[in-house]
Amino acid sequence: MGSSRGSYYSALKRITKVANSAFSLRKICNSIAKSTAKAMQANGCRILSLNPQKEYLLTVGTYGLSDLYLKKGHLDARKSLPDILEGKVVFIADAAKDERVQHPQIALAQGISSILGVPVLGKGETIGEIRIYTREPRQFSEADTSFLLSVADMCAVIFERAELHQLLEQDYKASERRRKSSQVSPLPTTTLRPTSFAHPSEEDFAKVLDFYCIEWLYEPRSFPLRWKGDKIAEMFTPDFYLPELDLYVELTTLKQNLLTEKNRKLRQLRELYPEVNVMLLTKNDFLKLLAKYGYGPLGEAKVEGIDRVLYSHAKIQQRIRTLARHISRDYAGQRLVLIGILKGVVCFMADLMQHLSLPVTLDFMAISYYGSDGQVVKITRDLDSSITGQHVLMVEDIVDTGMTLNYILSHLSAHNPASLRVCTLLDKRARRLINVPLDYVGFEVPDEFVVGYGLDYKGEYRNLPFIGILHPELIKGEGPR
Repeated sequence: MGSSRGSYYSALKRITKVANSAFSLRKICNSIAKSTAKAMQANGCRILSLNPQKEYLLTVGTYGLSDLYLKKGHLDARKSLPDILEGKVVFIADAAKDERVQHPQIALAQGISSILGVPVLGKGETIGEIRIYTREPRQFSEADTSFLLSVADMCAVIFERAELHQLLEQDYKASERRRKSSQVSPLPTTTLRPTSFAHPSEEDFAKVLDFYCIEWLYEPRSFPLRWKGDKIAEMFTPDFYLPELDLYVELTTLKQNLLTEKNRKLRQLRELYPEVNVMLLTKNDFLKLLAKYGYGPLGEAKVEGIDRVLYSHAKIQQRIRTLARHISRDYAGQRLVLIGILKGVVCFMADLMQHLSLPVTLDFMAISYYGSDGQVVKITRDLDSSITGQHVLMVEDIVDTGMTLNYILSHLSAHNPASLRVCTLLDKRARRLINVPLDYVGFEVPDEFVVGYGLDYKGEYRNLPFIGILHPELIKGEGPR
């Protein structure tokens, strides 16, 4: 016990020294992983950061693990040692047989036997993990666990320092963009991504994904394509994985020899792994994709004036499906009347009703504002059908002050419906003047002027498939909506 404590003390001294160095995050974490594995007499160590949505784990440091094991696929935080998310220490005696291991077959092939995992905690919440791997079955002592938790505490400080550095760098770049009066700025992100791209087109593609709030992982998995005996002779590693779409993307140029070779590998991959969804994008395909989403030289006009994307189309659809499940459960066995206010609610209403598993009817109202402050509401189109005795769900695109909704709810209540509830895609609580009840809420949004997905500015932007924040220069002197 004394010798292990001595080695742990020496390792912590080395870790503290490298933690205070000016090295990159990846180099620091690789060094920590090496010192930790050697001190614990383990075969491998992996340091992981958790993405902000607490869905995926990204490797930021490693030692002693093969490339195949590291790139066996993205780690789902809820499937790979999920108890660590709750701040617990996890011990795996046999990685090939434990259901808490996401890829047990790869662990078996790589000879991984026992695993010890601990959380990296920041402000009381899990922000990452450290895992120790051994090839021989092993029981870890209390001293082992205590040492690994101490390393995790140091990693938490390193993560937060890297996060701060990243934020300061983004703030500087944002200031430079404002100084140059840039029209469009990319979506800032604080996800720790210690990535260097192999080609500028990959970095451009990553910027597009960030702008549209599309989660991505860079080269997260290598697929064996050919073997010589028991050894892998050829592998293929797609450039990106998009978890929301369950899609791997490989970027390529129009050089025929490269295109032919990548097409060959993709055919092999699809034959060997038919469940994998993979796409090859040439430069022309990439430009078309940019244009489709209003980004780049073929599509700048479409998103001119959008400062950044708040919610991607995929995120909106995911949230709508969740709302629809809750509504369908609450109104099970009943018929529901959906009522919306034209025109902004059209996109939300159309998508929401498609996912409701109960009979529904639709009705719409239209309103206008008058008075010196524009706050007096007038109904210019009323309901076509009676709602007396009906279960009514008022569907809103956005609720801010609550004054309009409060007026509409009073008007509908006078018709004596059996029940009256509210479902809104966006809730801007910062602007609330009247505390109206909201039963189903998609997203709580900041006090910014939002457009897209039905919401407009002077009649434009309704057709954007995402919800974005309008550039402040366009709305000087106007209040946010």
